[in-house]
Amino acid sequence: MAAPGALLVMGVSGSGKSTVGALLASELGWKFYDADDYHPEENRRKMGKGIPLNDQDRIPWLCNLHDILLRDVTSGQHVVLACSALKKMYRDILTQGKDGVALKCEESGKEAKQAEMQLLVVHLSGSFEVISGRLLKREGHFMPPELLQSQFKTLEPPAAPENFIQISVDKNVSEIIATIMETLKMK
Repeated sequence: MAAPGALLVMGVSGSGKSTVGALLASELGWKFYDADDYHPEENRRKMGKGIPLNDQDRIPWLCNLHDILLRDVTSGQHVVLACSALKKMYRDILTQGKDGVALKCEESGKEAKQAEMQLLVVHLSGSFEVISGRLLKREGHFMPPELLQSQFKTLEPPAAPENFIQISVDKNVSEIIATIMETLKMK
């Protein structure tokens, strides 16, 4: 397999996606996107009220992220995306756009040829207890800790044939970054 054009740092809220993603992008000299920055206002309001997002809420958001990734990767820009991407279907939308699922992504539908980007999924995993403890210490985020249980219920950890590594959030951030860098050297 060719080296990935994009890295997806995924996991439930509070797993460290944004922190790891930003540091990793800095280390690699790649562009960084935090998927949370692209949620429409309706999604933010819903989560802020403690209401879990459903597929209808997430799919347009994921399609938009796919279009951004595809644009950058196609132009030769390497990208790190921090995104929960809890279900396999969501990761398929990120890599394949509308062709990955039976739903349409606006921009992708305009493309004559659909490129599937090479993506390495970095799954930051940990127990509910560890991650809920982190969320309780976090301030100023629109995702309330009460929604964490719904994220664990929704989570479909990556599995073959997905190109992924799983890293425990019990490691410190520098260990996590070192593990990812080592994995990239082998790709």
